[in-house]
Amino acid sequence: MLIKFDAIQEKELQNFYGGDGALIANMFVDEKNKILRGKLAKGSSIGLHRHVPTSETIFILSGTGKAVCDGVEEYLSAGDCHHCPKGSEHTLINVGEEDLCFYAVVPQQ
Repeated sequence: MLIKFDAIQEKELQNFYGGDGALIANMFVDEKNKILRGKLAKGSSIGLHRHVPTSETIFILSGTGKAVCDGVEEYLSAGDCHHCPKGSEHTLINVGEEDLCFYAVVPQQ
């Protein structure tokens, strides 16, 4: 199935999960998955949140970010993949000078 993110309305989510700035996202949602193309501007973040009852996988397209998962910091750049297992908590922070662009997949139950 082809998903054309450019054809999906962009949403600006301010202070997503209590983070700083805005998450700009194009989201595809069906009964099995939530798949989004996201962008965090310099200094923006997705706040710390727990994944219950599913996980989340984030693939970095461009920019420099930091994920903190269950207290462990991971620095991320283009080509890196961050996985937050079911039951864990994490945050994503743009620590670079350019936009942090990524795809994220959250399975639905």
